[in-house]
Amino acid sequence: MPQDNGISLDFEKRFEEQQDVKGRLFKTLHVMYRGHYMKLFVSFLFFLLKHSPVWILPIVTANLINFAANPGEQDIQVIWINIIVLTVVIIQNLPSQILHISFMSKAIRHVEASLRSTLIRKLQHLSISYHGELRSGKLQAKVLRDVEMIEIMSKQTMLGVLPALMNVIVAIAVTANRSWSVTSFFLIAIPISIVIVYFFRGKLNRRNREFREQVEEMSGQVAETVEMIPVTRAHGLEKVEINKMDSLLHHVRGKGYKLDITEAFFGASNWVAFQLFQVMCLLFTVYLAYQGRIPIGDVVLYQTYFTQILMSISGVINIYPQLAKGFESVHSISEILFAKETQEYQGKMKLKHLDGAVEFDNVYFKYRDTDKHVLESFRLSVKPGETIAFVGESGAGKSTILNLVTGFYRPTSGSILIDGIPMDDVSMRSFRKKIAVVPQNTILFSGSIRDNITYGLAEVSDLEVQAAVKMSNLQDIINELPDGLDTKIGEHGDRLSGGQRQRIAIARAFIRNPQMVILDEATSALDNVSEKLIQDAMHELVKGKTTFIVAHRLSTIRDADRIVVMKNGQCVESGRYDQLLANKGEFYQIKMASEAAQSSFG
Repeated sequence: MPQDNGISLDFEKRFEEQQDVKGRLFKTLHVMYRGHYMKLFVSFLFFLLKHSPVWILPIVTANLINFAANPGEQDIQVIWINIIVLTVVIIQNLPSQILHISFMSKAIRHVEASLRSTLIRKLQHLSISYHGELRSGKLQAKVLRDVEMIEIMSKQTMLGVLPALMNVIVAIAVTANRSWSVTSFFLIAIPISIVIVYFFRGKLNRRNREFREQVEEMSGQVAETVEMIPVTRAHGLEKVEINKMDSLLHHVRGKGYKLDITEAFFGASNWVAFQLFQVMCLLFTVYLAYQGRIPIGDVVLYQTYFTQILMSISGVINIYPQLAKGFESVHSISEILFAKETQEYQGKMKLKHLDGAVEFDNVYFKYRDTDKHVLESFRLSVKPGETIAFVGESGAGKSTILNLVTGFYRPTSGSILIDGIPMDDVSMRSFRKKIAVVPQNTILFSGSIRDNITYGLAEVSDLEVQAAVKMSNLQDIINELPDGLDTKIGEHGDRLSGGQRQRIAIARAFIRNPQMVILDEATSALDNVSEKLIQDAMHELVKGKTTFIVAHRLSTIRDADRIVVMKNGQCVESGRYDQLLANKGEFYQIKMASEAAQSSFG
């Protein structure tokens, strides 16, 4: 909905504003809940109302016992006043509880949804190189599991920590009003709890982090294993994958076991310590009553309040592992929220029209994990409407050039100009709306064929869709399918052949009426008949448009205006098809090698 989009954008802007602030954990929490503090405060007020019977009941009980222990000292109305007060505060618990949860849920659920939306937005804005370094399964774990852990932590704070804090404050305040000696005994319990938490905190945090990292690793491996099932099955490697997952699950189990044991020892230690304190409190208050220093009914009051203090502190200690998991999840998602590796270009100049002139000026490029340059001193001047084909052995830098033109990567040095404008100044969103990219690995989603062809386009007529289908040689396939264009193609288009998937991707390019076309081996999965039909269609698609082509089938680039031969990241030869063959240089060698390979398989 528009409102949610606006809220998500505001959420994203908050994190961007806080980029340079230290203290990532509390910074993240503050940014998440900014704007919701009033809802949480109102929820807290209703909590005080709904929780009041817990504090009033010990006072009423003590008053009634003291009344019974000393008959005749007080009027009978004391009983009725205490009963009426207790009844009223008990009945009001119903509306107060609903309102307490209502305001709390509005804040927490809003933050949960906005946080996931912001993570998705941030992932869309991060650079391609950032995504290349993180497996998709790990990112899924952050978006799903970590946000859920933060939601649980938020609820535990509102439903566990705050009530416990208020129980301690009220109990000490009431007790201090009646007996300072008992109050001083109560206060001893608080430092004990702090010592226990301090002693276990480091180990719990370490165990949680190790377990979280193992779960993320497992999530990434599961996603990879599922994608590899066809390859695994084809080569009979099921046991290899099973053993790999079993080994990883063994590590997860081990980390989880260590975490559980640490949490169990933590919980047992605080329970034993507090039970011993409770026994000492009972003996202390009975002794004071025996000496006549406090009324007999106050023994029950003090014992009840001390029990509340111990239970509250014990409750906080018991949920501390959940809080630790939540804090670790905050740390986990902050790795994405505060990542500064955004897309390579941040230009603001919007292109109203794209002529298609491209200039590579002494471009060098290398990936961050290597010192070897993929491109070295690459120069190329492309005129508007010109079709440029790149050929060469694998690793020569062909696909890298296409990624640089698309703006996925930025030159290590040198510059690229679009219509005479440096790409650093160009708005990538406005530029990419005017280009069409057909990648080597066809990317489809689990919708209908129509949805995949019209992906991202708001209004597309049936005539435009039919024209794209016809030009991409999809019509025969569409006619054979039960629901035609509305046929669901399964996840990643798994119900279609490789050639059918590529033709859908080509139709997606046709329907955009681009001003620049980038084809990365777009016909590699097509049979010879389909390839000829697609070539004819592509001839119409690229007419008058700047086109970059990477192809291993040299027959597909016969009509290119220029063929650029790449070797070791450099342009070693350039010219038209027939001209390069006549020169008997690198292109001629590639041609001969290709024909020899085809004849050996023929």
